[in-house]
Amino acid sequence: MRELVLDTETTGLDPAEGHRIVEIAAVELVNHVTTGRTWHEYINPGRPVPAEAQEVHGLDDAFLADKPPFERVVDSFLAFVGDARLVIHNAAFDMRFLNAELSRAGRPALPSDRALDTLAMARARFPGSPASLDALCRRFGVNNAAREKHGALLDCELLAEVYLELIGGRQPDFQLATRTTGMARRTDSAWRIPPRPRPLPARITDTEAEAHARLREKLGADAVWSRFD
Repeated sequence: MRELVLDTETTGLDPAEGHRIVEIAAVELVNHVTTGRTWHEYINPGRPVPAEAQEVHGLDDAFLADKPPFERVVDSFLAFVGDARLVIHNAAFDMRFLNAELSRAGRPALPSDRALDTLAMARARFPGSPASLDALCRRFGVNNAAREKHGALLDCELLAEVYLELIGGRQPDFQLATRTTGMARRTDSAWRIPPRPRPLPARITDTEAEAHARLREKLGADAVWSRFD
């Protein structure tokens, strides 16, 4: 399964007010493992970047002046996206901006059901707790010390780690906490397989047990077997 952890930076909060994307990044996962493939572009929005937006992501008009407009990178972007599922923190925000840019470029919109919202996942798993990317990095012990500004590529790399933790850690297929066998559904990661009520019977024969005892006696008290008595 191919997924892309995706993030955008913008000039404001609403594309309906003319705000545009200034940076897009995506990090590729295949079967919940990062592949090392990324897509990243700074984009000239064709309009001034407000001071408050510059404060958030550190991108100003001078830096973006020689960057390509979205129309020049749209083919590369769509080729990288392909049919992958998109993993986005606060997906509705990014999808709204992406589809506004795609519309301006004369391209079809990305269906909203292709996006998996990690913000909604975090709020469902930890109701009432902070669910920002920084808060989730702290919760899962993900090092976000380099995140002084909101940069799309760094945020994607951090979100990829957070996403893997949200779905059960580095080996999500082994998380059994969502089983519903005769009990309320469990979603906490603390669940573990309980011990057997009765130990399994030994399969060693009497002859084998006697031979092992003789070997231990021959090896002496310092043998490794003696450490587990």
